[in-house]
Amino acid sequence: MNLLDELRTHRLLAIVRSPDPAAALTAVLTLAESGVALVEVSLTSADALDVIRRARAALGSDYALGAGTVLSAEDARAAADAGAGFLVTPALAPSLAEGGRLGLPVLAGALTPTEVVQADSGGATAIKLFPASLGGPDYLGALRDPFPGTAFVPVGGVDADGARRYLDRGALAVGVGSPLLGDAVRGGDPAALRERAAAFLAAVR
Repeated sequence: MNLLDELRTHRLLAIVRSPDPAAALTAVLTLAESGVALVEVSLTSADALDVIRRARAALGSDYALGAGTVLSAEDARAAADAGAGFLVTPALAPSLAEGGRLGLPVLAGALTPTEVVQADSGGATAIKLFPASLGGPDYLGALRDPFPGTAFVPVGGVDADGARRYLDRGALAVGVGSPLLGDAVRGGDPAALRERAAAFLAAVR
C-alpha cells in the first residue's frame, strides 16, 4: 500500500478509539461501507489488536487499515502481526524506526519544526501534525513555508469545517476522531455515523 497516494486521493483518515471492541469493529466496518477509505484503530482501544484482526479479515488485504497510538517497537510488531497496513504515532517514538524495519509506512506525530525535521530524517512517510488545534490552519500554513515538500496530516480537533480550511492551507489529508465517530465508539447508531461520514467526505472533496 502506498500511504501517500491513499492520503492524497481520499484526504480523510478516520480514527477509531473505543472502550468497546464490538462497537469499534462495527464503526470500522460502517466507515468502510460509507466510503471512508482509510481507518486507523488506536491501540488505546479495548482489544485493539483483535479489532484490527477482525476488521482485516472482513475488509480484505487491500483496504487501508492501520494502527494508531503506536509507541514502542513491540507495539509496531504486534500491530503488523494483527494486519495493520500502516502505523500512526502521536509523537516521535521507537515505533518510527521499527515501522521502517517492518516495511510499513508511518504517519509520525510532530508539532514543532524541530520535530518535523526529526520525523522526516527518521523515515516518516508523512507528518501527523498533532495536536493541530494548538495552532490551527494558520500554523500549518506557516510550517508549509520552510517545509514545502513535507506531507502534513493535521489531527486533533478537526471538524468538517476545519477540514476544508486545513486542506486549503496545504494539508495532504486530515485525521478525524470524535467529530466523525461520535457515540459510534460506544455502540451508537450506525446510521448517524454514516451521515457524519457523508458530511466529512463532502467537506474534503
